[in-house]
Amino acid sequence: MTETMESYQTTRWDLGDLFPGHDTSEMEQGMAELEAAVADFEGLRDKLSADMDLEDFIEILHTQEKNSRLANRIGQFAGLWYTEDTQNQDALTFQAKIQQFMAGLQNRTMFFSLWWKSLTDEEAEPFQARSGEFEYYLQQMRNFKPYTLSEPEEKIINIKDVTGASALQTLYSSITNRYTFTVEIDGEEKEMTQGELLGNVFSPDADLRERAYRELFRVYSADSTIIGQIYQSLVRDWRNENVDLRGYKTPIAVRNLVNDIPDEVVQTLMDVSEKNASLFQRFFQLKAKLLGQDKLRRFDIYAPVAGSDKIYDFDYAAKLTLQSFRDFEPRVADLAERVFSEDHIDSEIRKGKQSGAFCSSGDPDVTPYVLMNYEGKARDISTLAHELGHAIHAMLAEKHNVFNFHSSLPLAETASTFAEMLLIDRFLEEEKDEDVRRDVLFGQVSDAYATIGRQIFFAMFERDAHEAIQNGAATDEVADIYFNNLKIQFGDSLELDEVFKWEWLYVSHFYQVPFYVYAYSFGQLLVLALYKQYKQEGDPFKARYIELLSAGGSMSPEDILSKAGVDMRSADFWQGGFDVLVEMITELEELTS
Repeated sequence: MTETMESYQTTRWDLGDLFPGHDTSEMEQGMAELEAAVADFEGLRDKLSADMDLEDFIEILHTQEKNSRLANRIGQFAGLWYTEDTQNQDALTFQAKIQQFMAGLQNRTMFFSLWWKSLTDEEAEPFQARSGEFEYYLQQMRNFKPYTLSEPEEKIINIKDVTGASALQTLYSSITNRYTFTVEIDGEEKEMTQGELLGNVFSPDADLRERAYRELFRVYSADSTIIGQIYQSLVRDWRNENVDLRGYKTPIAVRNLVNDIPDEVVQTLMDVSEKNASLFQRFFQLKAKLLGQDKLRRFDIYAPVAGSDKIYDFDYAAKLTLQSFRDFEPRVADLAERVFSEDHIDSEIRKGKQSGAFCSSGDPDVTPYVLMNYEGKARDISTLAHELGHAIHAMLAEKHNVFNFHSSLPLAETASTFAEMLLIDRFLEEEKDEDVRRDVLFGQVSDAYATIGRQIFFAMFERDAHEAIQNGAATDEVADIYFNNLKIQFGDSLELDEVFKWEWLYVSHFYQVPFYVYAYSFGQLLVLALYKQYKQEGDPFKARYIELLSAGGSMSPEDILSKAGVDMRSADFWQGGFDVLVEMITELEELTS
């Protein structure tokens, strides 16, 4: 690995590029500026008509875009400050205040989108055709025309969400992020966060893996009445608004339209993935053999096959990740370096800090922020590469306006997963410990399972749970639906303990972003195909890949992928991703025979 003078350590991020603090003059001025800008925007209502001047229309779009950038920075600050310490009452109160403030502003400006969606296709076409960078943004709005209610109704829903669904989601986060877990390790009872606890499911100690899972589900199931009721309420709210009021055919159709992915494409993805469930079952049977078990237990699916407990310091992780990016394309590494140099990464472990990892971007002019909880395992290096991949994706698309620089959810995992694969290739070149190397190779297929098989079956659970709750299912019945989902997913490839019926309680995506999960499967299968192209083509692939990421959300996913030579409507395309996995598993079987 190329040595650099720079030294990297786990740190807390600096939100100063957004605002110096929640109670500063800058925040007060920002909110006042946004309030005034929205008041001015309201004065444009009378200018809106089917025969208005095109230049006036474009000016309105630019005004709206400028206001959205400021709103995003304020909202991003509130959200990130809260994730630093979810038990910070000032942060929680401020986030609620901002949510209420933004809902009010959205109500005052929604007249524009409602007017735009009210135009006939003939009236809208001249504006849209000459709107340049705003064209796809305008088309996306019109996609929702059939499901849009009247202005008073939309305003009521907007206000209701703040004290309804959003409040329940915040309550879920507040309850679950305060959880602490106690597990006996080396004869000593240790208290830990959820992130620290889940680190033990990768332990070489089989008993510790089981204890960690049982402790996780003990804590969550103890509150199943409360957080199960939160889930039921969110599901009913989702259906009441989107199916009953707006007229979507199914609950998942809402997410599909947000993603701009046709329903039939998502169904094809799910069908092909379910058909290939036996592939991962084959992998679990191979893993059982290597672990010396007749049959794998569900407690063991993330068990290391070689038992390495090697720890890597953060400096090594950062430098290795950046070097893997530089080997691919120097520009990519330079973008990732911005996250570090501007102190936009929160990597240290703290009590109360949100568990897991994410990347947050709001204003294209502000470098994205990355949160992770770095413990020093090999998988943590992959997580760092993954989240930096998200940041790179956003920065490559930063030339677009605020409405178009975020990619759609199904493409949002492209850069992150590709970055992981670059990192793993470099890691395997550097790492000489055979135990670690073997773990990493098995980890690639394990991660593919977690990203493809697991997430698709999550989506199937959501589909079934939404229907059952509509028909009156209680928390225990939802747990039974989840357990039956696991039985289908795993078949007879492993032993499934009934404690896993409570696993759905801790999957935050079910609560925060319904039907988000299939985007992971979409992205992983896409990246498997793209990475295969990269290995076959080398440099010619890079320009096409950078172009794909640089598009952000400025075109439909189908148009972006078509430019990259991908037909997402084809079952054969999705099967092609699984065929790559077949090759990987076959190689593992040969290596371990």
